[in-house]
Amino acid sequence: MAYVVTPPCIGCKITYCAAACPVEAFREGENYLLIDPDICIHCNDCLRECPVNAIFPEDEVPVVWKEWIGINARESKKLPIIRDLKTPLLDKQCNIREL
Repeated sequence: MAYVVTPPCIGCKITYCAAACPVEAFREGENYLLIDPDICIHCNDCLRECPVNAIFPEDEVPVVWKEWIGINARESKKLPIIRDLKTPLLDKQCNIREL
């Protein structure tokens, strides 16, 4: 079962999760990240690194964000791999628990 990136990532794009991923499952959009479910090995590394609580196991995605399971699955195929740390966006909508 794959992990899913949800809306709290939008505008933040903090890449600790992508850098921690051992299988290069993360994809980079303009202002967010996604996870390719066909690559994700559900190892928990990214979950521990996300300071905005945007990553959930597929079966634990909050009801209001269930559509993001499909968004990650479809849209991740169109985006480039991200594996390195980058400067975060940190738009005003980011709700960071720690950085």
